[in-house]
Amino acid sequence: MSTNSGLVVILTALDLEYAAVRNQLTDLRVRRHPAGTRFEVGRISQSDCRVALGLVGKGNHPAAVLAERAMAEFSPAAVLFVGVAGGLWPNIRLGDVVVASKIYAYHGGTSEDDGLKARPKAWEIPHEADQIAHHVDRSAGWRRGLPVGAAPKVHFGPIAAGEVVQDSGISEQARWIRQHYNDAVAIEMEAAGVAQAGHLNRALPVVVVRGISDHADGSKAATDGQDWQPKAARHAAAFATALARELIIDGPASRGGADRDGSPTMPMTNRNIATGNAHVGVQAGQIYGNVTVGAGADQPIDLAASIADLRTHLKQAHLDGQLDEETYAAAESELEAATVCVSAGTVEKKSGLMVALKRLRGLVADVSELAARLAAIIAVVRGM
Repeated sequence: MSTNSGLVVILTALDLEYAAVRNQLTDLRVRRHPAGTRFEVGRISQSDCRVALGLVGKGNHPAAVLAERAMAEFSPAAVLFVGVAGGLWPNIRLGDVVVASKIYAYHGGTSEDDGLKARPKAWEIPHEADQIAHHVDRSAGWRRGLPVGAAPKVHFGPIAAGEVVQDSGISEQARWIRQHYNDAVAIEMEAAGVAQAGHLNRALPVVVVRGISDHADGSKAATDGQDWQPKAARHAAAFATALARELIIDGPASRGGADRDGSPTMPMTNRNIATGNAHVGVQAGQIYGNVTVGAGADQPIDLAASIADLRTHLKQAHLDGQLDEETYAAAESELEAATVCVSAGTVEKKSGLMVALKRLRGLVADVSELAARLAAIIAVVRGM
């Protein structure tokens, strides 16, 4: 599966968590999965980082299914799961942010005569994502958009993910968690499902970011009444979107010799040697589209090949979230009409071809690469 290096998927379980992330995004467009799941694709404010945002509901099982669906649909550079959680230690204050260094699926175990023995699954945060998350924390810039007076601290530590809402500090389950997972700093209900989905998708990077809205000790009703859920969700969303931006700029998306903007890195110097009657025709860093040098300059452009190439880039723009489903379908229809006109090969079809291309131009005008390719094709048709 090829990776979409310019897009990060962010998933949430609750509506208020979804809203907190959504408030950080611009240029939102709906993307509908054939099975009915709706995603919104947009950009993080003041950046080129694209985000596909989805709501999975409560629990590890739906989180795993919809995380897998999002990974297949978008082929993202990384997946972030963002929302609220219960803190398990006194030093984890309400409103603080926890980045999971490890995720425990704590309900795995075996029941024996002398009690329940823990047999958890566990997933560690990928090393590079962990390094980038620490960098985001040190830079402190992620807090700029928070309300005045908000100064959440970021903690890195294990998160326990189970199947129940934990709201007691003295229950049998609370004691069992302290006994077997005493390094966990927070507890919630979805991270294990998302981590498993990432692991099964060629170890796709998964990072869980949680804002602390209660202390899982029986005080949840009181803290919810003090609006700590939306506050904690806002803090987690602010950190997560800053992290998503850095993952695109500096993280796995830039592997394979790429600059900070994601474009392939070219060598700073080139050495060309020409002997005899040979000569260097062109030397360039990056070339997009077709280039003709020398005697071939007068050769006609193959319209059918150019339109087929445009179709490929149109599909990629749709996969990248730059075109919604309806726009993509309409654009495909106009491309098909253009293809029919080209195949006919008659002068009478030129007007129909131009009409289809102009309609297509109106549909893809917001996608600069498609608009540029289409402009070149239209110029050729006008000169026919």
